[in-house]
Amino acid sequence: MYVLEDNRIIRSYPISSSVYGEGQAENSFKTPLGKHNIKTKIGTNVEKYNYFLSRDHVPTKTTIIHDQTDTADDYITSRIMWLTGLEEGFNRGGKVDSFKRYIYIHGTHEEGLIGQKASHGCIRMFNHDVIELFELIPLETLVDIGV
Repeated sequence: MYVLEDNRIIRSYPISSSVYGEGQAENSFKTPLGKHNIKTKIGTNVEKYNYFLSRDHVPTKTTIIHDQTDTADDYITSRIMWLTGLEEGFNRGGKVDSFKRYIYIHGTHEEGLIGQKASHGCIRMFNHDVIELFELIPLETLVDIGV
């Protein structure tokens, strides 16, 4: 993932997208493509490695997995940036709506899988990176997801 300012890369982060590939359809567990923006940010001042259930903070640290173990759990950790699609009929509205699909940029407990396709549709990041990004970019920042 690249963060641009005045068409210059100012940050670069390794990420994980969906193990199922790319696509917009609801219930596909695929990472949606196209133009989005950050509609909501959740987790200001939450401790690193704490997790969320249904976007509610659980004040408990998860165990971070540094090897390539893929667990049955899918913890959302540290910060959430909830995306909304900007392209009507492609990633916004109907059965392709990224916001209604709960597509986030977030931290993960499976840090050993960052750099591989491992999520269920979201963009996963290392916890220290997602905290930095959360502080760096404001609401409504454009997020262009491509292959």
